[in-house]
Amino acid sequence: MTYKKNDVLTVTIEDMGHDGEGIGKTEGYTLFVKDTVIGDVAEVKIMKAKKYYAYARLMKIIKPSPHRVEPVCPVARACGGCQLQMLDYQEQLRFKENKIRNNLQRIGGFTEIPMEPIVGMEYPFRYRNKAQFPVGTDKNGKLITGFYAGRTHQIMENRNCYLGVEENETILNLILSWMEECGVTAYEETTGKGLVRHVLIRYGFTSKEYMVCLVINGKKLPGEEKLIQKLCTVEGMTSISVSINREQTNVIMGNTIRTLWGSSYITDSIGEVQYQISPLSFYQVNPVQTKKLYDLALEYAGLTGEETVWDLYCGIGTISLFLAGKAKKVYGVEIVPDAISDAKRNASLNGIDNAEFFVGKAEEVLPKYYADYAADHPGETAHADVIVVDPPRKGCEESLLETMVQMQPDRIVYVSCDSATLARDLKILCERGYELKRVRGVDQFGMTVHVETVVLMSRADKK
Repeated sequence: MTYKKNDVLTVTIEDMGHDGEGIGKTEGYTLFVKDTVIGDVAEVKIMKAKKYYAYARLMKIIKPSPHRVEPVCPVARACGGCQLQMLDYQEQLRFKENKIRNNLQRIGGFTEIPMEPIVGMEYPFRYRNKAQFPVGTDKNGKLITGFYAGRTHQIMENRNCYLGVEENETILNLILSWMEECGVTAYEETTGKGLVRHVLIRYGFTSKEYMVCLVINGKKLPGEEKLIQKLCTVEGMTSISVSINREQTNVIMGNTIRTLWGSSYITDSIGEVQYQISPLSFYQVNPVQTKKLYDLALEYAGLTGEETVWDLYCGIGTISLFLAGKAKKVYGVEIVPDAISDAKRNASLNGIDNAEFFVGKAEEVLPKYYADYAADHPGETAHADVIVVDPPRKGCEESLLETMVQMQPDRIVYVSCDSATLARDLKILCERGYELKRVRGVDQFGMTVHVETVVLMSRADKK
């Protein structure tokens, strides 16, 4: 049986894909349906038909799944930021654990996976310490802010995202009222005209400090003092700045930051380690779960105080400094110079003197260090007791994995935000003498399809 665009069908959802879309079959023909969950019986309309499968739109739920819940957010379906808000949270955790396991089996070829129970959240809302809101106008010319609707650059008005802190709405209201009072225009992507492009809000969960950074298509703001006056009514306001971005680009932040009022950074803590966070700093968006994630990485690293540890893709030193308290020496590597500056400053802030940081690509810095060490120490090779790696979504370059193996660490702790590239990399490491010892998911991003994974590997010749 073949189907075509606009055909309307009834389908039972039997599975869910990596992006949270429901998957069902009718007469052997596979349908991918966004906004459905396992167990739903739904009426759907085909939007894009292929020979063996189609993408369909949910028209109505005929019989809801026992795991279906009413989304907390009224615009959850239109927004697309929360792909799983209609799924019971315990089922979300099950979905994420299965996603990790399936990728390790399908891509990594692993049959026996030492999976441990996923680490869930006590309250899977209001957990984000960072939010970026585009600013624009509606069809009537009224100033609006919110989020881009799924797969578009059309702003869907919403100042109360249930993943962000409640004060975000207050801050956005103050900024829009200032824009209206002072005649400040919103940026238009199509023309490249207008001033305010985005609003970045960051919050320190432990320090209770707020940072506001307006991304602007210009060098200064009309009515700066009035803006500062309004924002300073928010308890905990610590830093107000502008980021200048005059490029016609999808990149949100510009490279030039100018502080209008207060400090150029806010401070937050993970465990006992303090971090200074500037508008451009990379910092985990869910500090409560990050503490659980780092505790797990530290446990897997098995440090006694005598180890040399390499932390690759170290960012502002979040994991490096967490490890430094239990290691003899930690080396961090990160490609972003500003992040390394932050890492060094954070080490100093915490009185940590056994962490050293290098700017550069991990896949270049580590091989160079390995080669230079051999040249400087004839007959010896560089060695790491533990290597911790937390790469971007694309995973590690194979050349980096090769150097990691050459350095013969007793343990490799791999922290991943994409279990598909994780599985690919683990397969390579296992082909070169390492064994999979422990695997555990950590839900950093409740209501979304994303999940962090922590893996412990050890050398197969060291039992």
